Amino acid sequence: MTGTKTPFAPETAPCGKKSGGERLLDDDGYGLLIRDQFFECGCRRIRHEYHDGSIHIAAIRHDGKRVKDSHSEADHGS
Repeated sequence: MTGTKTPFAPETAPCGKKSGGERLLDDDGYGLLIRDQFFECGCRRIRHEYHDGSIHIAAIRHDGKRVKDSHSEADHGS
């Protein structure tokens, strides 16, 4: 897997400030999809989709405080 980084224009970061940065997109072609945003202020937003269909979403401020953290289980039809 090799990720692709692309710059993005300023938008509201998890800390509430407007900041630009880079997006990382990584896909193994088998169901693993990583979408991360790295803001210039040091904040980070992540979205990881795993092979089993579960998704982890988090937002971390530049001071290390998590402002959002959720994990959804895959629906296996049970």
